[in-house]
This record gives sequence, C-alpha cells and structure tokens, in this order.
Amino acid sequence: MAGIEARLASLEERYAEVERELSAPDAYQDLERVQRLSREQARLRDVVETGRRWRAAQRASQEAATMAGSEHDPELVALAEEEERSQRAIAEAEETRLQALLLPTDPNDERDVVVEIRAGTGGDEAALFAADLFRMYSRYAERRNWNVEVLDHNETAGRGFKEIVFEVHGHGAYSRMKYESGVHRVQRVPETEAQGRIHTSASSVVVLPEADELEVTIDEADLKIDVYRSTGPGGQSVNTTDSAVRITHVPTGLVVTCQDEKSQHKNRAKAMAVLRARLYDLEESKRQDELKRTRRSMVGSGDRSEKVRTYNFPQSRVTDHRVDLTLHQLRSILDGDLDLLIEPLAQEDQARRLLEEGAGNGSVRSAAS
Repeated sequence: MAGIEARLASLEERYAEVERELSAPDAYQDLERVQRLSREQARLRDVVETGRRWRAAQRASQEAATMAGSEHDPELVALAEEEERSQRAIAEAEETRLQALLLPTDPNDERDVVVEIRAGTGGDEAALFAADLFRMYSRYAERRNWNVEVLDHNETAGRGFKEIVFEVHGHGAYSRMKYESGVHRVQRVPETEAQGRIHTSASSVVVLPEADELEVTIDEADLKIDVYRSTGPGGQSVNTTDSAVRITHVPTGLVVTCQDEKSQHKNRAKAMAVLRARLYDLEESKRQDELKRTRRSMVGSGDRSEKVRTYNFPQSRVTDHRVDLTLHQLRSILDGDLDLLIEPLAQEDQARRLLEEGAGNGSVRSAAS
C-alpha cells in the first residue's frame, strides 16, 4: 500500500506541474512542446483520477466501519456494514486498475507505426488476403481517427498485393497495432475453385514503431541509392520519370523501395522513414534478446514466423492462437472491428506483466513502488 501511495503522490505532483506548464502565458509558442505535454497530461490523468477514486472509497469504507462499530441501532449497523462492504469492493477494484496503470509502459506505445504486409504461401489467394488485411487495418484506423499513408506496394493483376508497406499516424498507434505482427492464415474457397474446396493461404504482418532521425543515425556513405521508373500491375508505366527509389543499407543488407509518389524526393524521404524504422527495430530486438531468455509472453513470443491468427470464411470464424480466442464475427472484424481481438490480447499482456512484476518484487502490490 505504501508503495502505491508513494508512486501515486509522485505522479500527482508531475500532473500538477504539467497543468501549470500548459497554463503558462507563453506555453503555445512552442507547439511541439505543447503536444508532448498534452500527451503526458492525458496519460497521467487516468492514473490521478483512478487514485482519487481509490482513496475516496478507502475513506468511505473506513468511515462506514467506524459507524458500524459505534452505532447501537441494529438497522443503522446493518446499513453501515453494507456500505463498508460496497466501498471496500470499489476500493479493491480501483486498486487493481491502479496497479495496472502504474506498470511500466512500453516506451514505443505512443509512436506511429510502419506496417508491412507480404503475401506468403498460396499464390494469388495469398495476395488477395494481403489486400483484405490492408483493408481491415485501414478501416480500423478510420474507427480510431488515425491516418494511413501508403509508402510502397506491389499490386497483382487480380486486385491483390504481393507486398504493401504503409504508415499509420495516430495517438497510441503502436500500443494497439503491435499485437498484429506474425503470420495470418486464411481458409476459404477461392473464386477460381470449381469444386468448392477450401484452400489455406497465409500473409505475414510486421509492425514497426516509427523512429525519428535523432534516434537512428544513418551514415550516407552506408547507403546505395538507385532510382528507376515506377511500374504498376503488368509492368505498365505509372509515370515517365525516374521517380521510384530503392535504398540499400550496405552494413545490414536491408533494402527499402518506394514508388507511390511522383516526386523522387518524396519517395526518398518515405523510404528513409521505413529504413529508420527497420534499423530501430533491429536495435530493439537485440536489447530484447536477453529478456527473452528469461520471460516468454503469454500473447506469443513476437516471432514474426509465428502463426498468430486464422480467418475461416466458411464458418465466419476468427481464431487468435495466442490467447485461444475464437469469435464468429469474421465480417465485422474484417470491416475494422479489430478491438474485439486486440483488447483481449492487451488484457492478457497486462496480466502477464502484473505477474512478472509481482514475481520480481515479492508481490503484485509492490509493482507500483
């Protein structure tokens, strides 16, 4: 209890400080700083308000207990005891929520993301499924008022994608989208299947937190940059200038292409954004290697070769294999109602981290200290 109080007091002090900074007369002269402070204020508000409800319920429970012990009227004693039980239940629920809010957050959670979808086994059907996944994520972004910007794509003649790379810009994009990395499998009858047999195909999804130039330093001498003419399905020319860009990072062998803009300068900038995200992810993976030896996530290892989800069209069924969750709401999910799956994954991840914090500190309660 003392650990939660100390941590909460520190965050309340910071919350008040942020409010003062945002209220200062000259605060809005630096819009970037205001945006950063506003995001911090939003994160802290939930903790502070939950803490206030927790304390209020504790006080009310104690007052009711005191009243029950001092009253002689049986009816008043019964009422006081009922109030004590009710307020104690509220306090316990708020404390559980507070413990979760006080857990260390993923430092990447507030970042925008770069998403890469690639068709895997299954040929044209896998490419069509990759397009379905892109549409699902685009619809999900719309629901959350996020913006989607396509960076590069390789389209097939049949309306599918061999590969599509896009950015998602929005508050907390990585905190939700990070659970999508892995192999997504589809089971359905292809339009070209005359005998009505179900085929299984797959596409892989990679979600990378977007990195800025200050976090990832790229030496221009390490880059091999090629420009060429953009092409579309069937090799048809999209424009008549060499605007498409291919960047090879020689030390790592990473290759990034971008051809969605008519401007070579814009394509280069977008390709560099993807390269920074991939290099940042490489460094993050190295840092996580040591942790992976001692902890395994209940929502999967994060290995991108891991099968994370199956979409079964004949049964209108979606199964997430990491939390053994099956929903018969395939159409709704493909239309962007992705929180049906992401929320259970986030809750499972939170439960795991609470257990790990408790094991590491002797009790769950000490996670907040």
